[in-house]
Amino acid sequence: MNKQIAAYIHENIDEILERWKALMEDDKDDRFFQVMSNQVIDNTVHEFGDLMISSLTEGEETYDGKLNDFSVQIVRYGWSMSFVLRALTNFTEVIYEKMEEVGFLNESNYKSFREVLTKWITPLNHSVVDAYSKVWEKTVDLQKIALQELSASLIPVFDKISVMPLVGTIDTERAKLIMENLLQGVVKHRAEVVLLDITGVPVVDTMVAHHIIQAADAVRLVGAKCMLVGIRPEIAQTIVTLGINLNDFTTTSTLQRGMEQALALTNRAIVEVDLS
Repeated sequence: MNKQIAAYIHENIDEILERWKALMEDDKDDRFFQVMSNQVIDNTVHEFGDLMISSLTEGEETYDGKLNDFSVQIVRYGWSMSFVLRALTNFTEVIYEKMEEVGFLNESNYKSFREVLTKWITPLNHSVVDAYSKVWEKTVDLQKIALQELSASLIPVFDKISVMPLVGTIDTERAKLIMENLLQGVVKHRAEVVLLDITGVPVVDTMVAHHIIQAADAVRLVGAKCMLVGIRPEIAQTIVTLGINLNDFTTTSTLQRGMEQALALTNRAIVEVDLS
């Protein structure tokens, strides 16, 4: 009976996918069908259909390979978990509707075919969701690692002066990494002044401020001074509203102004030279 269903879906796959595509396009909350080119959409739609048929007709190894490839692709395209679940639900509904319309599914065989379809679709849904989740988690982990590597390095810019640019949300795990790199960098580069640049930090709340204050205290313990730079007006307003105490910090709105003060603290200054 599985072969009958697979043959039927394979023979009518174009119409099934057209109906499925129309249902998915009605989902105005998802941007995939709004921003992708028609060619990309058509390719993805047919790959989705091929995956569904493959789960019925091909071996486990072949199916698993296609499933992994498709999962990687839809994660890259930005499909959300809810969108994946709607895709599977809509595909199931279209198959039932199409089978009933042409009489392939009728009163005499409804119970037996419904049971077969359920035994196929339920594990299929689970396998797709599971594969998607694994690819998504792996992608997020890789992005997190990349963000940590890019945004937690202490960079020496002048003798005795170093800068650490912070990018993205600062959670407890990232705060530990920042602290470690900061202290190691201060000792390694013999920095006397460290500038923490929060220009790339979207939100500064009480927790983020706590992590920054801890980092500054640690820097002072190893004999250097910590400055907080890149404080945008909205961040300054948030800090005041939350009552966060940054009195022990030298703060500036830009990295450039912070650098000027850092040079002054190390008895230096940038001057213009007349070469005429």
